[in-house]
Amino acid sequence: MKLELGRKTLIMGILNVTPDSFSDGGIFYSTDAALRHAEEMLRDGADIIDIGAESTRPGFTPVDAQTEIARLEKILPAVKNLGAVVSVDTSKPEVAEWALNYGADILNDVSGRMVDVAKKFSAPIVLMHNQKISSDVVYDIKNFFRRNLRDDVQIIFDVGIGFGKTQEENLTVLRNLRELKKIDGIEIPLLLGVSRKSVIGYAAGFEVDQRDEATGAICVLAIEQGVNIVRVHNVKMAARMYRMADILVREGLK
Repeated sequence: MKLELGRKTLIMGILNVTPDSFSDGGIFYSTDAALRHAEEMLRDGADIIDIGAESTRPGFTPVDAQTEIARLEKILPAVKNLGAVVSVDTSKPEVAEWALNYGADILNDVSGRMVDVAKKFSAPIVLMHNQKISSDVVYDIKNFFRRNLRDDVQIIFDVGIGFGKTQEENLTVLRNLRELKKIDGIEIPLLLGVSRKSVIGYAAGFEVDQRDEATGAICVLAIEQGVNIVRVHNVKMAARMYRMADILVREGLK
């Protein structure tokens, strides 16, 4: 498949089927709860359901590929049966291949290393910057994007808020999304995943369960800077906010 980008902001709803994710670990761990939440997000306006079967929060406990696949097996087919576009959030090539074989449409690659897996399945891939910063954060991210530009697979780049960056570097990235949107004169697709993350607590002092409005504010500003996809927990609020942002920002939106 190929994602249609640019007409509207796409909302990627987060579905964590883990016991230990930072914001909602364990809440949707059971198959019934996960499926109900997926249905709710689709009703509320999600364009993509992003299923994660291993936490990537700071200090997370890794799981092996078979554990991750076993968690996905319980929910991926059921979410596909809802008619959803599904992405799978993983860092393991074997999990990525399993998921794409069993109905996933998009690969959400938090490792930034699985473009060839996506190419093999003709699937779009979200490629995250997940590296320590060696000099200037914006410079380093642009170089990562530049090195990974390809025309044989649809790549959506994720600036990697909270991955390999200090909180001040996270804020610098959020202030410079417009610059990151263009590489050597070429506009590239961008995804932003900042929902409920610790940078919000660092900057504004909000606890995890108080960060949805701040998430929305950041994403509205990101849409104005050209971000194409936002990855969020609170889909209902996001859909209402970003619809209005699209009306103001994106030319020709009906």
